[in-house]
Amino acid sequence: MDLRVQKAPREDHELPDSMTSPFLQCIEQGCERRYPLDAKEHLCSACGALLDVRYDFSQIDAKSLSKVWQQRKMSSAITDQSGVWRFRELLPFVPAGTQVISLSEGRTPLVEVNRTGEWAGVQLSIKHQGNNPTGSFKDLGMTACITQAAILGSRVTACASTGNTSASMAAYAARAGMKAVVFVPFGKISTAKLAQALEFGAVVIEMGDNFDQAFRMLRDLTDELGLYLVNSLNPFRLEGQKTIVCEILEQRDWRVPDYLVLPGGNLGNVSSVGKGLQELQQIGVIDKLPRLVVVQAEGANPFFTMIATGADEIVPVQPRTEASAIRIGNPVNWKKALRALRFTDGLCESVSDEQIFEAKAALAKDGVGCEPASAASVAGIQKLVQSGKMEDGADVVAVLTGHQLKDPEISIKRRSERELAQQRLHVEPDIDKLRAALESVMLQSA
Repeated sequence: MDLRVQKAPREDHELPDSMTSPFLQCIEQGCERRYPLDAKEHLCSACGALLDVRYDFSQIDAKSLSKVWQQRKMSSAITDQSGVWRFRELLPFVPAGTQVISLSEGRTPLVEVNRTGEWAGVQLSIKHQGNNPTGSFKDLGMTACITQAAILGSRVTACASTGNTSASMAAYAARAGMKAVVFVPFGKISTAKLAQALEFGAVVIEMGDNFDQAFRMLRDLTDELGLYLVNSLNPFRLEGQKTIVCEILEQRDWRVPDYLVLPGGNLGNVSSVGKGLQELQQIGVIDKLPRLVVVQAEGANPFFTMIATGADEIVPVQPRTEASAIRIGNPVNWKKALRALRFTDGLCESVSDEQIFEAKAALAKDGVGCEPASAASVAGIQKLVQSGKMEDGADVVAVLTGHQLKDPEISIKRRSERELAQQRLHVEPDIDKLRAALESVMLQSA
């Protein structure tokens, strides 16, 4: 169904014609220069600021949107099986008839976690992005980003990564028949994430001590070598990622939560969610906003520090945290993230690694696993409740960004010798010894 007012209908499964005249625009209020969608650079040539993908949504009939989005769940078309492209009226940058690069991303569960909520002091549900094709939220942005790369005829994609972006880019580049080149800090990403990128055929270049060094050097070579950069500096990444808010609200029957909480590294995720909320309100799909909350690790919290101190600019730090997915000291999207928090009257918090792993353990008691960075969102909720900045019993959705198996080594490393002795038993193949071991286990659970 076409959502333009007073126009003839079309098939639900077809990608609709561009209905909103998309363009790129500088985010700085004093500049706001516009660029065509095929502009090669991802920064404003006039002032150096980040760019947004912008649309004119005035022709969309808001009353029909939620109905059409729901109807598409019954379709077998690839654009309807995707939790990103099912909401394609919000991403009308793709020319009519163009095949999107998709792995049926999105469609991730929204799960109530009562024990964890009681631990944190709120009514809590988690949106688990670890259920995406490559195990993280990056897939939502990568389907949009690699689709745009294909539209432009790009042959080689590149990214700097702490691990999740590299795995996602490598998979979607392979899907599109492109070459993928990954820059990662030497010895600083998990074996699981490295294995993913290699499995999908990416060339992995290990260099420097942290993400920020790798990203800076990659940017210096992007134009010179004709690489298509897919880090969240690329505004098309955020276009895909913003659709998570549509899926969350749809799963809640369009009831807006009090708070929507995300971990913060390079800050693309909270930026994209803020943009998605702004567009849904602009179109008229929602008339209320949740307060966005972004949570950083204490060892990599320049955004939190900027807000807490009232500074006008972010001051980069040398990142140190075991939550490797958010181990970023100079987040490129901080201005977009600040815009999102201001738009939603949001909050920013910082938590220690110890608090992150306590939250991870609390989630495990609800049968929910995640990589450490994901648990930062839940740790932040508890800290905000205890400090009185978030109401006790508030209706909260926390986004978990990555799968438990993204960083399995840390789960073993973080367990004490006593815990391992209780949970990891070695028993000789003798029935009496096996019986004794099982009896001891049963006594522990009694």
